[in-house]
Order: sequence, then C-alpha cells, then structure tokens
Amino acid sequence: MKPLKSSLTVGGQAVLEGVMMRSPHALAIAVRRPDGSVLLKDEPYTSLGERYPWLKRPFLRGPVILLEALVTGVRALTYSAQAALQEEEEEPLGWWSLLLTLGGAFVLAFILFGFLPHWLSGLIGVLMGRPLTPADFAFHVIDGLIKLAFILLYIWAISWFRDIRRVFQYHGAEHKSIGAFEAGDELNVAHCRRHPTCHPRCGTSFILVVLLVSLLLFTVFFPLFPPLTRTGLANNFFQVLIKVGLMLPIASVSYEIIRWGGKHLQHPLARVLLWPGLATQSLTALEPDDSQLEVALEALKAVLAREQGAATSSQLPVEEGPTVKAAGEKAAPAHCSPLTAHK
Repeated sequence: MKPLKSSLTVGGQAVLEGVMMRSPHALAIAVRRPDGSVLLKDEPYTSLGERYPWLKRPFLRGPVILLEALVTGVRALTYSAQAALQEEEEEPLGWWSLLLTLGGAFVLAFILFGFLPHWLSGLIGVLMGRPLTPADFAFHVIDGLIKLAFILLYIWAISWFRDIRRVFQYHGAEHKSIGAFEAGDELNVAHCRRHPTCHPRCGTSFILVVLLVSLLLFTVFFPLFPPLTRTGLANNFFQVLIKVGLMLPIASVSYEIIRWGGKHLQHPLARVLLWPGLATQSLTALEPDDSQLEVALEALKAVLAREQGAATSSQLPVEEGPTVKAAGEKAAPAHCSPLTAHK
C-alpha cells in the first residue's frame, strides 16, 4: 500500500495485544487474538478541532488534543481487553464508567506525582537544615527530580509484568510503523524494521517536556504570591491544587514545544528539549517482533484507507463492524467502498 502524503498527522497508542491509530478523520484498533487472528475495528472520527476550528489555534489545541487522547485511549484499552480475551459481545464503555476510570487515575496521579513529591521537597529542605518553600528555585528543582524519579521507577516496576512488557513492544511497533509512513516507505514489516522505536511526538516525550516547563513556570509563579509559599500540610495540599490548575497553560506550551520539535529535529534547541523524552522511550517503546508490527500496520493502513476516501469523497463511508483476519492471511481492506479509515 502506497501511503498518503507524509504531511498527514497520524498518531497512536499501544493497547493490550494491539495498537490504536488515529488520524484527523479516522480511528482504528487492531488486536491480536489468542487464536492468532487480528481483529480490526475502524470507524470515522471527527476531532473537536475539526468541529470547532478555533480550537486548532496555537496554545488552545494542546489541552484539547490531550483530552481527546485520554478519552479515546481509555475506550481503546477497554475494547482491546475484550478482543484479546475473545469476548464476542462488546459492551461500550459508558460515560459514568469512563469518568470513574479517569477520576481514579487522576486521584492516583495527584497523590503519587503531585502531593507526595511536593511534600518531600519541603521535607528534604528541613533535613538539609534549610527549610525550603515554593518561593525557592531549589524547591522546584528537587520537586521535578523527585517526580522524574517516581515516573522512571513506576515505568521500570510495571515493565516486569509480561503483559505490560508486550504493551511496550506494541508501543515500539506503533512508532516504527508511523516512522515508515512519515518517511514515505512502503508499509510492510521489512521497511518498518529500519525505523527506530522512539518518536519525538510520543506521549513519553510530552511528559518530560511538561516537567521542564512546569519547573520554569512554578519558579516564576509562586514567588509572585507570598501567601502561597507558606509551610504546613494543608498549605502543601493547596499549593498542589494550584499546580494542577496551572497544568492547562503548561500543557499548552508543552504541546507547542513537542510539535515544533517534531518538525525541526535537526535544530540544536529541539535536540536538547526532546532528548530526555527520547531517552526515556528506551523503557516504554521496546523492539517488537514481526507479528506485532503486522498488527500496527493493520491499524495504520485502516486509517490511511479512510483518509484516502475522505480525500476523494465529500462524505465518509458508513462505519462497518469489526473485521477478523486469520493468522498469516493477506491484509484485506476494511471496507468495500472508498476508504478513509492518529502519538
């Protein structure tokens, strides 16, 4: 299959035994089932930015894209879990279930990557004999280093689980297949093998850029408001809530940095900004095997097919049900009509 022009933005996410791909007009999930077959589900997709063009403006699009990635990611993980277990009846994830899932993840992240590092930063200052508050630059440096350590330890710990390690391999397959597409290569396993498992637009890179931007923003923000720098457990909690509120501008700036860096990889500043995230991807995006690359390519080809249809027709084709491809079977198109099928 000859890919569309590489200027088309395609991203994705590793799921359980598979890969989700998303483009401006399409979303596809390919999952390897226990019997070796590949279950492919692809459907039209319209982002909020496409519906409301003003949301695509710089510094507005970042939070919107992040929110969409969270919602589609949770739904894709749910679908892949059902498909990997070969459950025939799909029960869509309701809004209440989605809110509970995201709410639980938010609370855990707030405690582990928000409140605890913040509290420990002040405690370290006390142990050093020099109490630190958010008005001190050293406080935010320590806070950022603790968060980074927690993130790396968390990734390292979960990588010991076999299923998570396979998800990380599918993550590598996602990056390799997108790399082949962006390079204009034929979309097959042999060409995908030539590309690295890291990608500058990966969510891992985004997290590291967020840490850097937050360190700079907090260093400037907190000293401007002395009452916010008081010590005490309650004040620590309140300060972390303020940090959460500041995540909106932080996400906006971080997304623009990732987007710019992805387009200017040879620029020295882009290399410096993106290097920590690319290095961390050695933990989260592992070398896949051929069967995992095949699954990633199934999802990628599905969204490109739908995009091709969108380019030649003013109306997207009607969504069809999941397609099952037997192990070793030659890839077949997901639709009979002109096709259009997202890191």
